[in-house]
Amino acid sequence: MDDQTRIELEAAAFRRLRQHLMEDRTDVQNIDMMNLTGFCRNCLSRWYQEAAAEKGIEISKDDARETFYGMTMAEWKANYQTEASDAQKAEFKDAFAQNVGDKG
Repeated sequence: MDDQTRIELEAAAFRRLRQHLMEDRTDVQNIDMMNLTGFCRNCLSRWYQEAAAEKGIEISKDDARETFYGMTMAEWKANYQTEASDAQKAEFKDAFAQNVGDKG
């Protein structure tokens, strides 16, 4: 497979992941994603923002998050976010420290 085709396939898979998280599985909470996988929608938006910065493109944190939420984070929270349990919060503290550290 040539590099351009690989890049196009990777981009298509990425777009499908983004659609899945924004439209198909709005019930999946970020805290559960972080606790199970070590990343969440906010991580994806940060990676997107960092990749843009490497290319000299400035994207705000809020704009990057809208790329993965399909709306502002405030709208997402109002429409889809549920209250996390004490157990989820405790697990998140460990997951965040292990996977994000001081980058959040």
